[in-house]
Amino acid sequence: MKNSKFLVLSMAGLMLMAGCGMNNTTGGGLIGGGAGAGLGALVGNLIGKNAGGTLIGAGIGAAVGTGAGVLIGKKMDKMKAQAEAVQNAQVEAVTDQNGLAAVKVTFDSGILFTSGKSTLSATAMSNLKDFTNNVLKANPDADVAIQGYTDNSPFKGVSAEESVQKNITLSQNRADAVKSFILSEGAGASQIKSSIGYGENNPVADNSTKEGKAQNRRVEIYLYASEAMINAANEGTLQ
Repeated sequence: MKNSKFLVLSMAGLMLMAGCGMNNTTGGGLIGGGAGAGLGALVGNLIGKNAGGTLIGAGIGAAVGTGAGVLIGKKMDKMKAQAEAVQNAQVEAVTDQNGLAAVKVTFDSGILFTSGKSTLSATAMSNLKDFTNNVLKANPDADVAIQGYTDNSPFKGVSAEESVQKNITLSQNRADAVKSFILSEGAGASQIKSSIGYGENNPVADNSTKEGKAQNRRVEIYLYASEAMINAANEGTLQ
């Protein structure tokens, strides 16, 4: 396992040095081939085990050619730009388990929900409506994964273990609230592949500060290539 980690990190380092400053379109040409897809899977597995994160695109079985990777990267660049136009959305390019370009959209729970609740605010519904209409419905061949998270603030009157579980439940309810709303706005049911709450796991900031806790209370939405998108890219017909 140690040798595998060393090999993966070495390969990843070479690709990162080669890919600095690239957009998804350019990067897709490097990681769309068989070796790149294999690297993406290995890195994804290591990240998933070590950081408590989840893997996206893990269920895709289609092989990806280098040219297809370029087309998918171009498609993801377009989706990223569309998502960046949504108010209160923090958008970044990521890589799925297949080594393909994907888009991560984060909405913090201070915008989405009141403290300790899973009912969407009016502002959140407006933002998610915009996101659904201008991103999801415009790209029905993109698969979607929704992830909910909380900070590590304890619930009163319960044990530490019970508090952790309550935060998992709260994060699940928040992820499900986002899923239900975007479906009500016309997103395709088959497009939403998962809606999972991870509670306190995988913090992105320091939970010892107020600012850090605010960043950790979040809902992440991942847009990644569906098998239909990969097939269209392999055939050269992806728009």
